[in-house]
Amino acid sequence: MVRIVWLGCLAYLTIGLGQLVVGAVMEPMVHAYGVQYGDGGQLVMNQFLGGLCGTLCAPWLIRLLGRKTLLLGAMALMAVVELAYALQPPWTVMLLLGPFAGFGFGMTETVVGASVIIAASDRANVAMSRVEVCFGLGALLIPFASALLIEIDRWRLAFGVVGGLAIVSFIMWAWLWPAVLDARSRGRAADTGDATGSEAPRKRVAAAAPSRPGVGAVRVALLACAAFFFLYVGFEMSFAHYLPSLLVQRSGIGESAAALALAVFWGGMTVGRLFAGHLADRIGGGAYLLSMCGTTAAAFILMGAFGQAVPMFVLAAVSGLAMSGMFAIALVFATRFAPGMTERTTSLLMACGLLGGAVLPKLTGWALDAGSADAARWVLALFALLLLAIAAAAAAAGRSAVRERTQPV
Repeated sequence: MVRIVWLGCLAYLTIGLGQLVVGAVMEPMVHAYGVQYGDGGQLVMNQFLGGLCGTLCAPWLIRLLGRKTLLLGAMALMAVVELAYALQPPWTVMLLLGPFAGFGFGMTETVVGASVIIAASDRANVAMSRVEVCFGLGALLIPFASALLIEIDRWRLAFGVVGGLAIVSFIMWAWLWPAVLDARSRGRAADTGDATGSEAPRKRVAAAAPSRPGVGAVRVALLACAAFFFLYVGFEMSFAHYLPSLLVQRSGIGESAAALALAVFWGGMTVGRLFAGHLADRIGGGAYLLSMCGTTAAAFILMGAFGQAVPMFVLAAVSGLAMSGMFAIALVFATRFAPGMTERTTSLLMACGLLGGAVLPKLTGWALDAGSADAARWVLALFALLLLAIAAAAAAAGRSAVRERTQPV
């Protein structure tokens, strides 16, 4: 398990850099191209729509190409597109490349995330939290790199950093491919049908499904988790991509200093993820999500009231700590309701997240263009409150499913 966790950390470090690099250079990028914030949000949207496609196609492509070929191909695609971004092509070309970058990121995140959960088994909370630490580390490092590059008017080279790390990830995964994944894949194939596609085992499972207790509550819990991922990823990406612009407009600080606010947010994320898995194991996944969503909602309501630089920096750190383990813990929380379907469940939930990541930053960009930084901050506070409500629904449905399963039949 150690090897796959470390390789997963490298892959998620690359994804963290890649998914946040647009937000880190948003301010100089829109000025250099002469476009609006909504146009920058369109680039984000294009990337996440590509990621949505990659995530949804992952289970099918794994069966068609194999896990290793698919993952290495996705990493190669990431590298090519990010290096193309660094050449600062025309804006139309940037928008056309966006879906391909997203496809690579989405495919890599889905395959690596499902692989870690499968390999870690009962230690999935801790393993995924460690991998997510590296996503946060990547998102933490890119603002520092971007601030330095913005200061010397070389902001586009931030994309080159991501492309270079994608090449390193490709080489390390190809060289140190974990054999446990091949063994697990063979075992799962034996459990679900033979190589010729026999449907007998599937039919037996399908016939038995209606008699299982708690199926209705499980469906409600999974639907709530899908809504949670849609809102969480869109909310996180909206804040991460527009935090520097909110500070520039409301507080009047410089672009490079505003980019460092992302480092504060992702610093909180990285620190929190060191402890999130252990805390979730101790108090339970549902209770963890509820408490962290409540803290996040409080932080964003305070951001709506206090827009000055110092309170925003402090509250960004608090929100980073609170949001640090939500993605990993919610993913493990949801996959435990669908045993034997980890890859499919992971793919669908990440697809919901990527759809939210495509839609909500676009809405936030429109709010920033049409209204003001104050309006955008209150939109983010509304997202945080909705996230708390959905987490409460998912936790309640999860408790109902457990009760129904433990009742005598």
